[in-house]
Amino acid sequence: MMILIAGPYRSGTNDDPALILRNVQEMEAYALPIFRGGHIPIMGEWLALPLTELAGSRKVGDEHFNEIFHPIAVRLLGKCDAVLRVGGPSAGADEMVRVGRSLGLEIYSNLSEIPAP
Repeated sequence: MMILIAGPYRSGTNDDPALILRNVQEMEAYALPIFRGGHIPIMGEWLALPLTELAGSRKVGDEHFNEIFHPIAVRLLGKCDAVLRVGGPSAGADEMVRVGRSLGLEIYSNLSEIPAP
């Protein structure tokens, strides 16, 4: 399965780059176990952040960031089989779960729930 890892990005950070990086690293910590479990991990951030930079984004939440950041994750969900929702409160991650459910994807909240291929 291709599994989107969805968790807080900006939530609880007041847009502090160090705290945002910590959130990204916490989500990324799930990628290798997913891969080693026989699946393909993906994060919207891996695609969105380079594109926001190319679009001219200068800060989190500016026009170019908002044009790309969540929309690319929603598009990506159309190619995924499941969502792993991790971390604390996050409107964006909750939206990925909502969209994933509407697409009929499996929704997991723990690595142990993900079946072997």
